Amino acid sequence: MIITRQQRIQLEDETLAPYAVRSSQSRGRKFPEEEDSYRTPYQRDHDRIIHTTAFRRLEYKTQVFVNYEGDYYRTRLTHSLEVAQIGKSLAQALALNADLTEGICLVHDLGHSPFGHAGEHILNRLMADHGGFNHNQQTYRIVTELEERYPHWIGLNLTYEMLEGIVKHETRYDSNSIAGFDPALRGSLEAQLANMADEMAYNAHDLDDGLRSGLLVHDQIKHLDIWQFVRASIAWDGQQYDDMIRHRMIRRLIGLSIDDVVTNTTAGIHAAGIQTISDVQAQPTNLATYSDNFGKMADQLKDFLYEELYNHYRVVRMSFKAQRFIEQLFTAYTQHPRQLPPTVQQRANVIGLHRASADYIAGMTDRFALQEFERLFDPFTRP
Repeated sequence: MIITRQQRIQLEDETLAPYAVRSSQSRGRKFPEEEDSYRTPYQRDHDRIIHTTAFRRLEYKTQVFVNYEGDYYRTRLTHSLEVAQIGKSLAQALALNADLTEGICLVHDLGHSPFGHAGEHILNRLMADHGGFNHNQQTYRIVTELEERYPHWIGLNLTYEMLEGIVKHETRYDSNSIAGFDPALRGSLEAQLANMADEMAYNAHDLDDGLRSGLLVHDQIKHLDIWQFVRASIAWDGQQYDDMIRHRMIRRLIGLSIDDVVTNTTAGIHAAGIQTISDVQAQPTNLATYSDNFGKMADQLKDFLYEELYNHYRVVRMSFKAQRFIEQLFTAYTQHPRQLPPTVQQRANVIGLHRASADYIAGMTDRFALQEFERLFDPFTRP
């Protein structure tokens, strides 16, 4: 039995909600292409994303812990995979386009620099007079300009809806404004679910990694409202905390987060009388959200992680180290550009030295950035 692209598209039309994004209604790609025989446009986008160099590099880019801290902590790659799993579950439960949601989840962190948000902050400061640096906008540039895999165009030539999902990937920490995408319009529900999946993943998994590492201990978190809520849901008495309890609690936290978003989003859709994608985009706020009560608990957890994990002295020390590494690399390249590889020098002639240097650094893994620092500044390391 063979399932063709047209059959998959027909299945979408028959099973997805009326306000879901459908392949049959896609606005297409910037450069027209012959359609695949078996994959829908969003499945094709998904596959192009995971085959990029930028996606593979996420394996050695920091989530919270630099990769030499240990093999078991999340990286940008494992984070992206976990976000995609949560996003797909949400989309399937709400009869939305799971392929589009999963693709947005997989692509959302491609633009991250080495060393997590510390790298982004220092690059943004260094690029203040040259357009700044934002990892969401860098993701867009990667898929539309920096990845070179096709003979007739630059970038991946993703569908409009996938690009819109990248542009509309916004949290309370990030915002985007890119020409061609109306900032006044809400993202599709698929894009909104990718935002929520990202938040669910980093809340749960940063908490998990913090506890595993010992930077956080159970006594610090046992009074959090969300921890008490999850504890009650698995009928744990709060005593004899161990690794198995941690696994159960984190797993249940994700499950309860998904349940809350599915229930609350469904209620919001019905209350607003949503019938079409245009109805979704015209809303004053996102429809895919936590309920008020669960949202307050999630915000309390985020604030706790910010204070106790992201500002833990060991994490802060590494962050400042990373900023010094990146600042010195950037200064070396912009003051003496012949230290850059020839391909980057050529690109600098087109887009400017500072942007080309920022692109080069942003594409580095943590490991490569440290090696490059040694090559440039350690007299005993071969260049």
